[in-house]
Amino acid sequence: MNKILLTGAAGFIGFKTAQLLLEKGYDVVGVDNMNNYYDVRIKEYRLNLLKKYPNFKFYRTDIENLKPLEIIFKDHSFDGVINLAARAGVRYSLTDPFVYVTTNTLGTTNLLELMQRYNVKKFVLASTSSLYAGQKMPFTEDLPVNTPISPYAASKKGAEAMAYTYHYLYGIDVAVLRYFTVYGPAGRPDMSIFRFIKWIEEGTPITIFGDGTQERDFTYVDDIAEGTIKALETETGYEIINLGGNKPYKLNYMIELIEKFTGKTAKKVYKKFHRADMKATWANIEKANRILNWQPKIPLEEGIKRTVQWHKENAEWLRQVEV
Repeated sequence: MNKILLTGAAGFIGFKTAQLLLEKGYDVVGVDNMNNYYDVRIKEYRLNLLKKYPNFKFYRTDIENLKPLEIIFKDHSFDGVINLAARAGVRYSLTDPFVYVTTNTLGTTNLLELMQRYNVKKFVLASTSSLYAGQKMPFTEDLPVNTPISPYAASKKGAEAMAYTYHYLYGIDVAVLRYFTVYGPAGRPDMSIFRFIKWIEEGTPITIFGDGTQERDFTYVDDIAEGTIKALETETGYEIINLGGNKPYKLNYMIELIEKFTGKTAKKVYKKFHRADMKATWANIEKANRILNWQPKIPLEEGIKRTVQWHKENAEWLRQVEV
């Protein structure tokens, strides 16, 4: 494989995955619509770093729009597509469910349709641990996941199903990756770790939904990007694969780590637990280990330390970022 189409290139996971691909010598064509779901300055920061690579080309395009997307397929001969463009965020999907369907489900369909038209045979799809709501932990990929509790999760389920259809009909090799709570430097400002670091550094009270005992299987972004590239480079047929830390941590412990590395004490405000949130996530990663020879390397303590350090190094412009 030489040339890869990577959607969501200015996004959190997309940026890190593109960076690792470029460093490995791939030609990467990045697509992103640069929407303002969260502060665009973070996306511009990531994109500017990618533009320094001579083997990176960028199009400001939305995967919802088939015609401009087809022009890109006509102009390039792709060896594979990694779809990391998505409307993320469980809670906002209750406010505007429609955009989640058009981006996550229709956008994925657009890519798959163009792949079959232009004979591109490898597809990596970013999916989510949110699909496992109500299932027994640790979550394994063979669970039925027929009870999504947010439009976000439902839209991802639709994308997974459509990817299977195109695998069955046209022989496209598909790896569906269910990511578990990804965090790290230059992360999404709407996610708790970014917010908590920013607010604790500023002395602003942090808002906790619930009592902080809810658990998340946190996964450092470099590990996720590495697993995503392994999925690109591995023939899978059609496989759903968890990428997670295989170790859930309480939200309260994550906050303690931020306090430790910032050297500041959090002021906490507790609110009612959000009904679209999951109480706990925990990835069984045996399949990722077996098929992709992947397992996470960065423990939560080291990951939070690196993330806090990035915030300190970029503190001046991050003060202006809205969360």
